[in-house]
Amino acid sequence: MKTLFGYLGSVLIVGGASGLLSTWIEGFRLFGFVRVLVPAGHEIAGYATLVVLGVLLALPAARRS
Repeated sequence: MKTLFGYLGSVLIVGGASGLLSTWIEGFRLFGFVRVLVPAGHEIAGYATLVVLGVLLALPAARRS
């Protein structure tokens, strides 16, 4: 279970970071599925929330390893 949370946390970190980059750099789209998770008009806050959630999921999994 901790490896599942570690992988999910990693995907959320990378997806949120790529979403932040896509808002700042036009044309950079790596993870398209994160656009479904974030409501329109709140992209920066939504992608930052994804990064924070990813860190919160990945940290306990990394501590137990």
